[in-house]
Amino acid sequence: MYFDTHAHLDQDNFDADRAEVIASARSAGVNNMIAIGVTGASSASCVKLASQFPEVHAAVGIQPNYVHETNDGDWDRIVQLSSAPGVVAIGETGLDRYWDDAPFDLQQDYFDRHIRLSQQTGLPFIVHMRECEQDILVMLREAAARGPVSGVMHSFTGPAEMAAECISLGLHVSFAGMVTYKKSDELRAVSATVPLDRLLIETDAPYLSPEPVRKIRRNVPAHVVHTCACLAQARGADVSEVAKATTTNAKRLFRIG
Repeated sequence: MYFDTHAHLDQDNFDADRAEVIASARSAGVNNMIAIGVTGASSASCVKLASQFPEVHAAVGIQPNYVHETNDGDWDRIVQLSSAPGVVAIGETGLDRYWDDAPFDLQQDYFDRHIRLSQQTGLPFIVHMRECEQDILVMLREAAARGPVSGVMHSFTGPAEMAAECISLGLHVSFAGMVTYKKSDELRAVSATVPLDRLLIETDAPYLSPEPVRKIRRNVPAHVVHTCACLAQARGADVSEVAKATTTNAKRLFRIG
């Protein structure tokens, strides 16, 4: 059994066949998936999906590249949605220096809000990180100084030293399709350093299709089986062992079942 911890199932890429995509995931052994919110409206859509499909759970938050587009009441909406049925996480949140649309200080403000909401509710938070490793670590350290932190480094691409520090702070580390790419030898080596009880897998669907289905432009949760197989190979482990561990880890972290 597999657990896709990060998929943007509310996006319009899936409007024509969402139920079929979820059914195909189930047929592939992906019995749990988290629909990730990126705005107030997106988060509400993810909560609705969680109410419609038993395999789907929801994360609610405002992704860093959208924080400058928030309207009055959007953050209050996230706070309210955090207690809705089916919600298992806060996010996607984090920081991004690659895209230069949202002011960085505003990203930091919203990242801090998400972490504090996580600490208040006990729900884990989901961290987006792009070209801002040290900025992320500074804020995670500050948060850990306030109290326990629980969450996921989503689609991790950082060095082993960062993964180790995130784990020491109380986080899990998740890998998406990029770890399967031919030029990702270094990232595969990093993945092998993550303790098995802190390892997670994801698709980031509809983005980042893994090998050997990278040519398929729309990623889907069923493809998480390929990422799991790649991580197992990097660790010299059986696929079944990694599938079972990552599913157990996700269910424990998100308090499912």
